[in-house]
Amino acid sequence: MPEIAVTQRFESIVQSGRGDPAALARAAKQGDMQAAADLAALLTRAGWVEPALIIDVYDAAAAGWFGDDAPQVDLTRGTGAASPALWQPFWDFIDDMVKTDAGTFTLRTAALGEHVDQDFKARAGKASLAYPGVPAAVAQGWPERFTMDQLAACPDGSLGNEFHRQIIDNNFDLEVLDRDALGLANLPPPLDYLNVRILQCHDLWHIIGGYHTTALHEVGISAFQLSQFGHNYSAQFLAFIIAKAAIRRPEGFALLMEITMGAWRHGRGTPQLLGVDWADVWNEPTDTVRQRLGVSAYVSPVPPDLVEQLERAGMA
Repeated sequence: MPEIAVTQRFESIVQSGRGDPAALARAAKQGDMQAAADLAALLTRAGWVEPALIIDVYDAAAAGWFGDDAPQVDLTRGTGAASPALWQPFWDFIDDMVKTDAGTFTLRTAALGEHVDQDFKARAGKASLAYPGVPAAVAQGWPERFTMDQLAACPDGSLGNEFHRQIIDNNFDLEVLDRDALGLANLPPPLDYLNVRILQCHDLWHIIGGYHTTALHEVGISAFQLSQFGHNYSAQFLAFIIAKAAIRRPEGFALLMEITMGAWRHGRGTPQLLGVDWADVWNEPTDTVRQRLGVSAYVSPVPPDLVEQLERAGMA
């Protein structure tokens, strides 16, 4: 576990929300790792305590990171509290420097998400409805399943064909995880709809948004989908990996922030994708679908497979 002074300061900021994310981001970009850790604590507050703060803290942090003006934001508001049960597994995971596969990392991060107070889900659902286009998407009702047969019938060069090849070539599951096994129908609305829809659309959004299926771009797509509707897991995943970088892997912090903040802004500037009738556009070329939906492909500041390149070279 990090030094007691480090953990106490971090946990105190998570509980209080005191701090200026724009100023902290500016300082962190200049190499101030205390500012980086304090910023990560504010992101953690948004992820585990007050989801209504996500837009404010990420917009301000992005403005600070990219050198733009940002208004002061009040991150002390809200009624939630971080569970004391969060901290031991949180700091244990921060300290664990053994590289794990993506599936294990996802499961461990998701397990951290269990440590929220009893009203968190209600606050998260209400916060999601504040994002443009989300209420209209939710009103469409329980999403019908995509099918591999449907995608296999799409012509070469179409979005449906590209999605089909992505699933087959990478041995992915069509909906990432089984909605029924997870009991998503039992979640309170709108979280039932939102969680099913993100399982359906995560890999599809990789294609539409121009995000590769690489380590860095998994970070990017997380920020993109967070900006679309305040996705709980994405908020927690990003807060955790930024905290881990700030506290244990400072050499990777700047790149992580560059990807996260750039993809956040990309998502904020993209029309809402939750309610798209994908079956209506499966047969169209991907670029045509992007044009129709008003989506620009993400422009990566570094090679999308940079992490994989460094690993092959024995440098990561």
